[in-house]
Amino acid sequence: MEILVLNCGSSSVKYHLFDMETERDEAGGMVERIGQAGALATHRWAGGSAREAAAVPDHRAALLCIREALRAHGEGGAKVAGVGHRVVHGGERFVQAALITPQVEQGIEECAALAPLHNPPNLVGIRAARQFFPQVPHVAVFDTAFHQSMPERAFLYPLPYALYQARRIRRYGFHGTSHRYVAGRAARLLGRDQDDFTGITCHLGNGCSLAAVEGGRSVDTSMGLTPLEGVMMGTRSGDIDPAIIFHLAEQCDLSLPQIDRLLNRQSGLLGVSGVSNDLRQVQEAAAGGEGRAELALELYAYRVRKYLGAYLAVLGRAEAVVFTGGVGEHSSQMRRRILEPLAGLGMALDPERNREGLSGEREISQPSSPIKLLVIPTNEELVIARDTRDILLSRAPH
Repeated sequence: MEILVLNCGSSSVKYHLFDMETERDEAGGMVERIGQAGALATHRWAGGSAREAAAVPDHRAALLCIREALRAHGEGGAKVAGVGHRVVHGGERFVQAALITPQVEQGIEECAALAPLHNPPNLVGIRAARQFFPQVPHVAVFDTAFHQSMPERAFLYPLPYALYQARRIRRYGFHGTSHRYVAGRAARLLGRDQDDFTGITCHLGNGCSLAAVEGGRSVDTSMGLTPLEGVMMGTRSGDIDPAIIFHLAEQCDLSLPQIDRLLNRQSGLLGVSGVSNDLRQVQEAAAGGEGRAELALELYAYRVRKYLGAYLAVLGRAEAVVFTGGVGEHSSQMRRRILEPLAGLGMALDPERNREGLSGEREISQPSSPIKLLVIPTNEELVIARDTRDILLSRAPH
């Protein structure tokens, strides 16, 4: 069985093709700059890769480009059994993956008010993909679904309850497929059943979120109604005093769109360092003596560390802390900054196991550490492929 996984953004479509007998990623790529000059298509398959200019005025053209690339390289474009779609926001309606029907499409559209930058292009991609793969089931897999197990005390904000009742203003959380994948892998590495993990998962990249996981279920997470809340990120501020927004409007004469841009695109590592949102470039600047770059790194580590302490208090115990995402997987320096002060809380980092240049799933804690420290590369696309396969199998006649 071959499953095609699509991630449709406002100006790009990423894709992966999985052979579900082996769970091997057979092909993949991206069509970017959709509707713009200089559009590019990148394709990868078993025998090689290609990068070329492409005429892609819209998502329909991008999906046509992907289908033809799969067919041209013999990677089974005509044999796709199902298509799995990443959808950012499922609100409270979608607590797990769903077979896409007109009613599900309507539900995704209704959630667009909660994710206006993400759900509309996700939906455009779904509708375009159904034109080119009309004979197979399509499945929506939601970033927010994993966190729908949070209790009210974790997901409610201390605002007038009527806002939750009328507008569903609450914490939803994101990166759910990533947190679910690495929590399952951590359980296996610890010799437990896949759904038997209690600990903290840290997805650290340009976007960052942590999740407190108890018995394989999310019980709290750092992102909120939107991906802006939580720890400091590449360009997002994370947690701030809400009154700063009023101050910026009244004292700095900034409009709401300007404040939105400031908090989402001009803050975080970029805003503090003045160098970049890329941690590697900030680390290079800090090594060269740039004081604000060093400050940005300390602030980033400090804010992640505060959430680790908070979630240890939420859980009462933790079997492991898991690092994933571009920063979590690859920056031994940032892991060291975050973890070294936490040895007294049972997180004893082993400098040799944490050194640069290592890859793959691994333990980076000292053998005697009460809480294991793990690095696990995430695989969100495989989670989407698995969910799609499972829904297909559940519909098959017995």
